Amino acid sequence: MPRVSVIIPTYNRREYVQEAIDSVLAQTYTDYEIIVVDDGSTDGTGEALHARYADRIRYVWQENQGESVARNRGIAIAQGEYIAFLDSDDLWLPEKLEKQVAFLGLHQDT
Repeated sequence: MPRVSVIIPTYNRREYVQEAIDSVLAQTYTDYEIIVVDDGSTDGTGEALHARYADRIRYVWQENQGESVARNRGIAIAQGEYIAFLDSDDLWLPEKLEKQVAFLGLHQDT
């Protein structure tokens, strides 16, 4: 079971979401799963992600219901101890997860 579940909701951002996923795959911390919840994209997002990432991500498609519903769907299927959200048009620096997990480990009592 992964320590961190990274949830990426997306809607018609085929090009951007790939950059977001690549920024997760470039993390120095590697105990994570990537869950992409596609909120009804019609731009070929699913096909592009399957072709590029295959089983390196968990891809879920749903009828368009909004970003909040997509995030909650990701939470419902997440297996990690921690949840991390990444917008599909955003990027993470390579040490983001490493620093956050270390911080959380040092501050479990607060």
